[in-house]
Amino acid sequence: MAKIGFIGMGNMGKAILQGALKEFPKTDFVFCAKTEATKLRVHEKTGIDYADSNAECANRCKYLILAIKPQFYEEVLNAVRYMLTPDHVIISLAPGRTIDQLKLNLGNDKRIVRVMPNTPAMIGEGMTGISCRKEEFTDEELDVLTRIFSSCGKAEYIEERLMDAVVCASGSSPAFVYMFIEALADGAVRCGMPRKQAYIFAAQAVKGAASMVLETGEHPGVLKDQVCSPAGTTIAGVAALEETGFRNAVLKGCEAVYKKCIEI
Repeated sequence: MAKIGFIGMGNMGKAILQGALKEFPKTDFVFCAKTEATKLRVHEKTGIDYADSNAECANRCKYLILAIKPQFYEEVLNAVRYMLTPDHVIISLAPGRTIDQLKLNLGNDKRIVRVMPNTPAMIGEGMTGISCRKEEFTDEELDVLTRIFSSCGKAEYIEERLMDAVVCASGSSPAFVYMFIEALADGAVRCGMPRKQAYIFAAQAVKGAASMVLETGEHPGVLKDQVCSPAGTTIAGVAALEETGFRNAVLKGCEAVYKKCIEI
């Protein structure tokens, strides 16, 4: 029996699968996708077996990853409900769907894990928040969960009440960062730099700055101060960003994400 099953082979499902293949043998996997074309394409690329239906996929695995869009959730849950047992570890990627809500839908004896990855998982640089009631799982099961999601970047266990904050901090925020990189590049182009080079300089600056935060452990404000020489170019730019509400714009973006999570 396959240990790890995937329902859904969109960008996120494929990203997690590609990472997990570094940690587990191919024979530990089974998947199901919406179309036959997707099933064949993923099978040809990875050599992983696929199931003919979502119910079959659930029946053939222990760890079931629901990597599906929110609008298909009810359809998929209805298809797999009667195949799930208390031995399954059911992993939901859906924002806004609480463990209690999923238990209400699937049965109170079902063991649910909420996970919020992000798109950089596609290149092994993802950030994933994991939430579950740890007392319901064995140490071995928790280790498997950690291995699956650490294989495509970093993973942290977090209280479920903070999962919507995870969407703000890492789930949706890559889009904000891409907008920032684009704006930085526009600024460089405005100053005469060719656009292709501008994207390289801007993207590498963001990547390097992020690595500095993670690797030094310094507060971002301290690192910012280290770049700001007295009466220099950087502090002039910082002042201009503050005048135009840079930080407040980011805070408002996070607030909008959070409110949407609550609505869902």
